[in-house]
Amino acid sequence: MRDPLATRKNAVSRPRLGAVAVVLLSVLGVVLPVPAASAATVDTSAWYVLVNRNSGKVLDVYGRSTAEGARIAQYTRNDGAWQQWQFVDSGGGYYRIRSRHSGRVLSFPSTADGAGLVQTTYAGLAGQQFRLADTTGGSVRLLNRAGGKAVSVLDNSTADGARVVQLPDTGGVGQQWQLVRLGADTTPPTTPANPRTSNLTCTGVTFSWSASADDVGVAFYDIYHDGQLMTSVPGTALSADLTVSPGATWGLYVNARDAAGNVSQASSTVTITVPQCQADTTPPSTPTGVTATASGTSVTVRWSPATDNVGVTGYEVLRDGAQVGSTSGASTTTFTDSGLSANTRYEYRVRARDAQANRSAASTAVAVTTGGSCATALCSVTRVTTETDLPWGLTTLPDGQVLFGRRDTFELVRLDPATGAKTVVGRVPNAAGTDGEGGVLGIAVASDFTADPWVYVMHTSSTDNRVVRIRYTGGALTGTPQVLLTGIPRNKYHNGGRLRFGPDGKLYVATGDGQNGEWAQDLDNLAGKVLRVNRDGSVPSDNPFGTPVWSYGHRNPQGLAFDSQGRLWEQEFGNSVMDETNLVVRGGNYGWPACEGTTGDCGRPGFVAPKRTYPVAEGSCSGIAVVRDALYIACLRGARLYRAEISGDGLTNVQQYLTGTYGRLRTVEPSADGGLWLTTSTRGDKDSIANNSNESILKVELGR
Repeated sequence: MRDPLATRKNAVSRPRLGAVAVVLLSVLGVVLPVPAASAATVDTSAWYVLVNRNSGKVLDVYGRSTAEGARIAQYTRNDGAWQQWQFVDSGGGYYRIRSRHSGRVLSFPSTADGAGLVQTTYAGLAGQQFRLADTTGGSVRLLNRAGGKAVSVLDNSTADGARVVQLPDTGGVGQQWQLVRLGADTTPPTTPANPRTSNLTCTGVTFSWSASADDVGVAFYDIYHDGQLMTSVPGTALSADLTVSPGATWGLYVNARDAAGNVSQASSTVTITVPQCQADTTPPSTPTGVTATASGTSVTVRWSPATDNVGVTGYEVLRDGAQVGSTSGASTTTFTDSGLSANTRYEYRVRARDAQANRSAASTAVAVTTGGSCATALCSVTRVTTETDLPWGLTTLPDGQVLFGRRDTFELVRLDPATGAKTVVGRVPNAAGTDGEGGVLGIAVASDFTADPWVYVMHTSSTDNRVVRIRYTGGALTGTPQVLLTGIPRNKYHNGGRLRFGPDGKLYVATGDGQNGEWAQDLDNLAGKVLRVNRDGSVPSDNPFGTPVWSYGHRNPQGLAFDSQGRLWEQEFGNSVMDETNLVVRGGNYGWPACEGTTGDCGRPGFVAPKRTYPVAEGSCSGIAVVRDALYIACLRGARLYRAEISGDGLTNVQQYLTGTYGRLRTVEPSADGGLWLTTSTRGDKDSIANNSNESILKVELGR
């Protein structure tokens, strides 16, 4: 079986808890000596990381287990809860050492040499109690009450996952532990500077940067492309050799992390266009066997697969000579064209493409005439207006007017659905971009907006993500915003951002993990969560943790919607494998970073499984909406709109619409007349440059 330690994320979990005693350069086996706790100074109210003097690794619950009898190992420090320990006074100078992760205590099941250290439920046994004996250099030895033997790393190993056992007390370095108290370092490293690339080939590139500074020390650098974590390297490294995909265009950047879990803001982005490994000028063969079948005002086009000397990567569908959609992959040979005019004749052709943009000739045309009325879920799509900035958040006012936000100009705009006329109603003060996906994000209004006209906005500031509300009177934003929530970590990507009022009158907020996955599991941090607050920002009395946190373990959720039963559905970006749709429950843990969709360490007790997953290449979905208990999901990379029927607590009859028709879809919202609003995000969504986009706001008429 694969060692679960081998697949751990190198992320740090405690943004408000810091290690001030030591800086570990564990890959070098170096520990820089600075003051640490000793037997005389242990604080029973504090949490500690226990650092082995020989290896520089820390005492760790193997596999992050919470199970009775789970073994204890050493592992590279990441300050996760599974590496945090509290000394609880057991009398007579002995302590039980409690895991923050599981609540169980360190225990030796026997007094034999070589007996392995495990975690068990405390029962007052001598094998569960330890005395701290000082050594030189500020370290301590942990001596078990039952046999007097010392907690030791077996064979003085320096490897991750090495067993921790008891052996006679010799005072050796493998038996010496520094007690590093957590809780004081809250200062993140500076932003890595001067990112640059070299040695670009069709399969790899070297990415380099200048060192960040930190008041304690940089422990890791995390390298991303376009919000997707690629790798992490030690804080001593200033470059990384990365694997790339031929033909891809990626934006590379790097964040610095210290041992306390503080994460820097991201470096500037370096864009690379990866060359192909070999020139290919041969187009695919022309698709054959094309058919077109009408069902009401929708047409389904089917064809036989094309061939290519290297490989077909997709198909493009043309209606009356203009491209209206596309599919990905060689095996997807069907496309549904929706929202057409009734009783109208159309001609369709299909052409194949390969990885180097060679296209076949278009197929022979086939003609079809639509029916007299709509017989499918999606009846028509109308482009109401275009935008040069990114329309991100959108909501409908009680009078039927639409209010939407321009992400990078920080403006809110009123749209008249009947005429397409737009009026800027105000600018959100103190909003800031992130050179990525920050800015003015979600907006919402409560059901009694007419009587109490507040507009609720989630936006990025220069220091955090926050939720504010602004008065809307006389058709404009007025007065000073009231700040409801602050301190939500921000970064270049992973800011979340969606707002939704629930049927309970509470405001629900989707927050990203701020590019630190361990924050998603930290209940003291607002990142990687669904939050629930009262309209004034106060915490409802029935929240599960006495804080704004409603659910946790989320990576980058950007979709929230309630069904007719008052249940909350959530849409979440995966890293590189799976997106997921979740049914959110009070206090639920949705598994990130241990679990992505259904991959990774997803079997842990307490993890809530997703209701549906999607390959990232067919998803990267953002907004969701529920209309007549059908869930609509807008996808960016997948460039499509999913529709799924809510049945019980699951999703059935999942269909795809508008695949490739309008490009990347960001936001989907219910309209006042029972249809949908859709916004696109086709260009300029990976920077914070205002008015460098070419977007559409679309009105969708629904059928059954």
